[in-house]
Amino acid sequence: MRTESVQLPFSQPIVEAYVQRTHPGVEALFGSHPAEESHWHRRLNWLKAQAGKRVAPERLAEALQAYNKRLNDYPAVMANIEAIRSGAPVVVTGQQAGLWTGPLLVIHKAVTAISAAKDASRLAGTAVVPVFWVAGEDHDWDEANHAYVRSGETTLTRLAIPRPKGGRTSVSRTKVAPAAMADALEQLGSALPDTEFKRDLLEALAGFASDCDDLSAWFAAAMGWLFGKHGLVLLDSDDAGIRSLEAPMFAEMIRRNDELEAAYLRSAASLRELGYSPTADVAETCANLFLFEADERMLLFKGDDGFRNRKETFRLSREELLRIAEHEPQRLSNNVLTRPIMQDYVLPVLGAVLGPGEIAYWTLTGEAFRALGMEMPLILPRMSYTIVDRTTEKHMAKYGLAYRDIVERYEAHRAAWLKERDELDIEARFEAARSQFAALYGPVMGMSASLEKGLGDLAADNLRRIQEQIGYLEKRTKEAHARRFDSALRQQDGIALALWPDNKPQERVLNMTDFWNRSGSAWLEKLLDAPYERAGGHHLIYL
Repeated sequence: MRTESVQLPFSQPIVEAYVQRTHPGVEALFGSHPAEESHWHRRLNWLKAQAGKRVAPERLAEALQAYNKRLNDYPAVMANIEAIRSGAPVVVTGQQAGLWTGPLLVIHKAVTAISAAKDASRLAGTAVVPVFWVAGEDHDWDEANHAYVRSGETTLTRLAIPRPKGGRTSVSRTKVAPAAMADALEQLGSALPDTEFKRDLLEALAGFASDCDDLSAWFAAAMGWLFGKHGLVLLDSDDAGIRSLEAPMFAEMIRRNDELEAAYLRSAASLRELGYSPTADVAETCANLFLFEADERMLLFKGDDGFRNRKETFRLSREELLRIAEHEPQRLSNNVLTRPIMQDYVLPVLGAVLGPGEIAYWTLTGEAFRALGMEMPLILPRMSYTIVDRTTEKHMAKYGLAYRDIVERYEAHRAAWLKERDELDIEARFEAARSQFAALYGPVMGMSASLEKGLGDLAADNLRRIQEQIGYLEKRTKEAHARRFDSALRQQDGIALALWPDNKPQERVLNMTDFWNRSGSAWLEKLLDAPYERAGGHHLIYL
């Protein structure tokens, strides 16, 4: 298998400092680093010593088994759940559910978790299970409801399911009609080019849809299809079985909410002292918990007499919220700052695979972990990949394009490539025409202005309009010239669309169906066999 390591720019300075270990203060925010083998053993020992303070493995295994039996019933998954029942630690990753798994970065997270669990098993000398935490409790429908695929050589198509009528509740609780799922699949079938893999892909997705009535379940079924045989255990954070396990920690978060607020504020202050800005909101009086009320997921804030929503149209006392935690935990939900703590309470987390944005906001949670007598798990930067299909690779060689040419200077390259083939010297001739006209027109402008002041302004405006018309003709002339090279430009634009679509990394845009349709499972098998690095990295994967 051919791969190529490429260092992309870090989107978050604090993530760069953590990954490359250039700032001891940043590393101290996490308390450990995956490059240190001793930190793995220390975390493993801590998990064993604190086992009684987490969800009992037997209860966790029962909840996981019930959920995975429905959507991810593969022998390797059930074997891994039994390992969890016996006390095995986990490497966990997660993401909000997305249409047909969403952007490829979701796939990269799962691949990293599987690879990291294998690596940790060898390192620790014990079974380590990969787990994917489906953030079904999130309510951002517009983040979950769509997928992008290439529907032609240079066309990017967005496919989406409109939000069903009803409240702003979680994605897992938003019911999607079978007709809406069928319509989305019909759109996908129309968008994808015809290949030998297309029919089986659409039939598989349709089969999952027939057993699901929400996007989270459809997401989980697709993830199971992709990764079930590799033992990836799935967990929906909005699953009733998981919610019942979370009740004691919800109660603890409510009772000690002031302490947690102070902890988050301390972490934010520490970040600023180190020269970094917090990437998640740390607001005073925010409870960092959501409550489901009348089909709405509302963020809670603290008031003098209990808790309230942002608009203060809903209130309940601390005692009432504690009763909900005890008897109706399914009505409670975590936010971005409390989710890491809840995850660590539910699961025996040896390591958490995170993307750059997540690593940045986890810097705000260290003090909160410590406030509750917990320790942050090892933070594992996820691997990222760019898949290079054979057609794209062939065209890159044909036009002498490297990956960095596409990422850093494609538009400049495209313009230069066209200019090299401009035997008419279009740009220079139009520039000469503009200069000559300005030279001829200058004396006329001066003469008009000398006769009447207002004519000077009119002449200047007239010059601007004429220059605009010359520019317009130049643009149309260049377009006509470019059409002579239509086929070659489409191939080059196709390279850009495949590797850096919409001027973004491939993993943040394209959906897995795009690659499955082109090469079946080959692309995924190569990702699973790709090099794994504990500190993350980016690889080009050539199909």
